[in-house]
Amino acid sequence: MKTETVGDATFETWTVDEVAKGIADKSIVVIDVRTPQEYMFEHIEGAFLMPLAFFKADALPGQTDKRIVFHCGSGVRSEKVSRAAIDAGAKQIAHMEGGFGAWKAAQRPYVGTNMATGAPQRVGS
Repeated sequence: MKTETVGDATFETWTVDEVAKGIADKSIVVIDVRTPQEYMFEHIEGAFLMPLAFFKADALPGQTDKRIVFHCGSGVRSEKVSRAAIDAGAKQIAHMEGGFGAWKAAQRPYVGTNMATGAPQRVGS
């Protein structure tokens, strides 16, 4: 994990493996900041959707029970959202390096769309 101090806040960049571990041990909440269309087509199972276009940093919950880790397609939008959260007063926030593209490249499981039926389906194990 890479960390950067921004004023009195800590901005973290997590690897795919760190995010997968956090999901498995239920210590994080993953928030997807891609568009609703991107999310519906494929997403990390259990991730919440808060699109960048509608992002409101002051609507984020506290992080006493679980840490928040943002992700997007490549890491650009999630970094932008993370920095906006810090600007709004978050003291510790994280995003996933490489975004969903890195998640898929690491062959992590996700929910995709069955192109024959249009139904969601789990991809990978």
